[in-house]
Amino acid sequence: MGAKENGGGETGRPLRFQHRSADSNLIERAWTSRSGDTSRMTSVARAHWDFVFWEGPDGRHAGIQGPESMASEAPVPPQTEFVGVRLALGVLIPKLPPSQLVDRFVALPVDGRWLHLGGERFAIPSYAQAEDFVALLVAKGLLVVAEQPGERATERTRQRHHLNAIGLSRRTVQQITRAQDAAVRLQSGEPPAAVAQDAGYFDQPHLARSLRRFIGPSATELARSDSTGRPLSLLYKTHGGVAQ
Repeated sequence: MGAKENGGGETGRPLRFQHRSADSNLIERAWTSRSGDTSRMTSVARAHWDFVFWEGPDGRHAGIQGPESMASEAPVPPQTEFVGVRLALGVLIPKLPPSQLVDRFVALPVDGRWLHLGGERFAIPSYAQAEDFVALLVAKGLLVVAEQPGERATERTRQRHHLNAIGLSRRTVQQITRAQDAAVRLQSGEPPAAVAQDAGYFDQPHLARSLRRFIGPSATELARSDSTGRPLSLLYKTHGGVAQ
């Protein structure tokens, strides 16, 4: 497992993310960050949902950030430490499926170092404890993997299942994944024309519209690591796999 960083900032210390893959097929990514003096960020679209834990001057907090269907502006509490556990596609809380979480944040009750979920109490995990936290939720029956439709299921049934299990249509997930991967390539310095062609966009204007909808900054801003002076949320090349 390797850790990577990305970030930028408005003033003072930038918002930076450290993230890693996980030793669990139920986890897409574990991440941590510190906000420094940053007060706003651009939250990029994503098909996955996250557990988010943070500690700042006003104490400890926890919540669930659902899938995001488009890029949006989001507040960031300053001088705050964050830990996130991003779940694999198809992993869900039975009483709070992704279809009910799209473009939503759900706060979880916190008592000191403990959070409350489904009538149970859990220690707020550190960045290194993501796998243990998820394993405990699974053992308590609070996290499950959505059952796959049978081989004889109709395409309409498969689409409905995907929407219920992921929260977004298969087409939207593909569009978000393509935009994320294109943005990462642009950040690494690849020319927009080459990225547009390799990623399957019709042309550069098509790429530009996708970036505006799902990422926020333009290709030029991404190439300069300049998101109009505002940092981006966690952005990395995804694999888009469904938990098995």
